[in-house]
Amino acid sequence: MAAKQPPPLMKKHSQTDLVSRLKTRKILGVGGEDDDGEVHRSKISQVLGNEIKFTVREPLGLRVWQFVSAVLFSGIAVMALAFPDQLYDAVFDGAQVTSKTPIRLYGGALLSISLIMWNALYTAEKVIIRWTLLTEACYFGVQFLVVTATLAETGLMSLGILLLLVSRLLFVAISIYYYYQVGRRPKKA
Repeated sequence: MAAKQPPPLMKKHSQTDLVSRLKTRKILGVGGEDDDGEVHRSKISQVLGNEIKFTVREPLGLRVWQFVSAVLFSGIAVMALAFPDQLYDAVFDGAQVTSKTPIRLYGGALLSISLIMWNALYTAEKVIIRWTLLTEACYFGVQFLVVTATLAETGLMSLGILLLLVSRLLFVAISIYYYYQVGRRPKKA
């Protein structure tokens, strides 16, 4: 007796069979909506979480403010390092510099902060953006207090110092505004 040969096996191409693909995705739990109404494209995105949740909804003008801050910090740092006499003269209107070392150290510190500001300009991470904005606000606030204390000690008053104080208060307000705007939770639609 000759054994009957089984029919040749047919390969099923699930890539071209739409119904089979949908059934497979349903079994894997992929493609459905989760509690937040988001559709996952893969099981990995379900396990790891959807990175879109963590992106920052940037307030209007944030990147411009970050750019202006980075340029401001860099410019004053270079001026303090290269031309300490002129920087001191511009702020304190003709007062004589006793030592250039503190002004150059100030320039070095500002240059370090400016590097942080330049790097924050290119990031999309909410935490980093908020920390740099808080750093700016603290820096401008401390600078306001130090200049005010120096005015109280020396009694020197000039237009340059008044402009510096007003600009520092304005910069603190802008940085704090963006700090809170970046930290707000996005509204669900």
